[in-house]
Amino acid sequence: MSTVRLEAVRNEVVEIPMQPASQDIWDKKYRLRSKLGDPVDRTIDDSFKRIARALADAEATPEKRQHWFERFLWALRRGAIPAGRITSNAGALDHKPATSTINCTVSGIIGDSMDDILGKVHEAGLTLKAGCGIGYEFSTLRPRGAYVSGAGAYTSGPLSFMDIYDKMCFTVSSAGGRRGAQMGTFDVSHPDVKEFIKAKREDGRLRQFNLSLLITDEFIDAVETDSDWPLVFPVHIKEQHEINLNDPAQVIWREWPTRQNYVSRDDGLVACKIYSRIRAKGLWEMIMSSTYDFAEPGFILIDRVNDMNNNWWCESIRATNPCGEQPLPPYGSCLLGSVNLTKFVREPFTSRARFDWEEYQEVVRVFTRMLDNVVEINGLPLEGQRTEILRKRRHGMGFLGLGSTLTMLKMSYGSLESLEFTDAVARDLALAGWEEALILAKEKGPAPIMREEFTVTGEMLRKRPEMVADGYVLGATIPGRLLHGKYSRYMQRLAGVAPQLVAELAETGARFTHHSSIAPTGTISLSLGNNASNGIEPSFAHHYSRNIIREGKKSKEKVEVYSYELLAYRHLVNSRAMPYSDKADEKLPEYFVAADDISPKGHVDIQAAAQKWVDSSISKTANVPTDYPYADFKDIYLYAHKQDLKGCTTFRFNPAAFQGVLVKEHDLENTVYRFELEDGSVVEAKGNEEIEYDGEVHNAANLFDALKEGYYGKF
Repeated sequence: MSTVRLEAVRNEVVEIPMQPASQDIWDKKYRLRSKLGDPVDRTIDDSFKRIARALADAEATPEKRQHWFERFLWALRRGAIPAGRITSNAGALDHKPATSTINCTVSGIIGDSMDDILGKVHEAGLTLKAGCGIGYEFSTLRPRGAYVSGAGAYTSGPLSFMDIYDKMCFTVSSAGGRRGAQMGTFDVSHPDVKEFIKAKREDGRLRQFNLSLLITDEFIDAVETDSDWPLVFPVHIKEQHEINLNDPAQVIWREWPTRQNYVSRDDGLVACKIYSRIRAKGLWEMIMSSTYDFAEPGFILIDRVNDMNNNWWCESIRATNPCGEQPLPPYGSCLLGSVNLTKFVREPFTSRARFDWEEYQEVVRVFTRMLDNVVEINGLPLEGQRTEILRKRRHGMGFLGLGSTLTMLKMSYGSLESLEFTDAVARDLALAGWEEALILAKEKGPAPIMREEFTVTGEMLRKRPEMVADGYVLGATIPGRLLHGKYSRYMQRLAGVAPQLVAELAETGARFTHHSSIAPTGTISLSLGNNASNGIEPSFAHHYSRNIIREGKKSKEKVEVYSYELLAYRHLVNSRAMPYSDKADEKLPEYFVAADDISPKGHVDIQAAAQKWVDSSISKTANVPTDYPYADFKDIYLYAHKQDLKGCTTFRFNPAAFQGVLVKEHDLENTVYRFELEDGSVVEAKGNEEIEYDGEVHNAANLFDALKEGYYGKF
């Protein structure tokens, strides 16, 4: 069992009173209520006890169940925060039996047939109904205008089918009360890629989706060398006689998520017909201008995702969960949790400010066991999802409050010392987690995939040439534990700092295939974290507004909040301190920085420091000012590629295109919205003004957004 640390230092820990907005979000989103609406959880600590009991009940004996209930409760009180589905649904079976504890899923491959497209819509509806988010790849569907022999007609293309998934998600989430979350990914070489890039410029279209492009190393090379870029789609086995497969002007061979019904080779590559060629730089400019103006599509470096995947030999990853921190295989799912780093800061804002590494590592160890136990109560609706999670037992532990913690330690986010701290905090999370993976494997057994025997294929030897040097040949067999522990690129990196641990994991097999990812943690940071900064981010600002969906309101509600570090500073140092104040007795120290104060390079550098030790991925947004030069902006993505990131997302405030979840008062003050109401009257107002309309008082910016995007009165 995990070592129990003496808790004789409680006097060092200062609890900051919870702000009303945080208490309110817990009450509305995570507090368990009966079917009649009566509170079951009287306090936040009652929520912790419910979660701890539900997860401890997965242990084998009454003694272990009681012991781990106490340890889990300790970890929850000390900064372990399970993701929203666990926090909301663990131990809630008597009150909402059809919900899941899993945040992240990815659809099965959407086959290029009407039966499969609509079948996956049905599966997605059941998944969303259970409270899970879901991701899909849509570039598996043939391009618009391609001939469909069975129907004797031409297809309308992938984007038209995405509209069906979008409407389904909106309908399911509206009925169930929780907003549905979807990710749509698309290959940068698909013939309809330009249509995908521009899809969300149409008001109200695909608003239940986040969109990301699957960017390959080959495409980046073509951009940097100003080469042509082929737009392609696989050759169906029925069409192979209509094309010369050996002519590189007609066909290229490349990775594809499925070989079923397509022409393929022994090394796993698929024949793809070249539909047209365009300048790579021209396509790059279209992508960059779209992200600059509309913050989408996101940017998934899919070759890096697959090369660094711990399950590299048995998974072809082409999609992620809705926020991008979990690249997953078909029917893959992952449960999440975050450690609140602010809980480990001792004597903040002083010359003695320090981080309690020992307690942090112990919380990670206990939390690892907690998250592993969630697998037993996953509540996933589809057989394929349940099989996948039980076979691999992946989870994604990360942290939240990095920006707040750096400020409390008197470090500026993006500085050299902050990069060193980020590296250390991610490395220690990884080491403590994989140490626990070995302990759990010896106690409970490794993930089933570790004990499976796999046949060595040409694709394996192409991807891992060192296997040839180790004597493996086509047709030989090799256990999953070795493919994971010895030949995973991530585990090879971990072996650089913990060689004995990784050697034992390869010998025994780990309890789970994946341990870490860093989620955006929006509402759990705001609620249970008392508005500690989201995930790996700096605080958006230190005094700002959040736009939240409130049951019964026809537009989003604007709620004012303080950053956790400002609350702590006001509580411990100066009760009058406020950002942007000109008064000497109200000013904040220079290390109080916010998202817009960080250079885009600083954002990427922080992400790179953590990604080195995170085996899945990281949800991170590089915020840039509205007036940030476009020429500098587009360099961010090439820099992210050079820094070995798995993805990159940016956000630039653009009120004409969308209204963000987080907004600053001066942005609203400086933006005038002009729109026509249903009665024909024209309204012109600053974003922070209030407007009485349809029997309610609305924030002008939120009313504008609700009417423009078509969701007014529908939540």
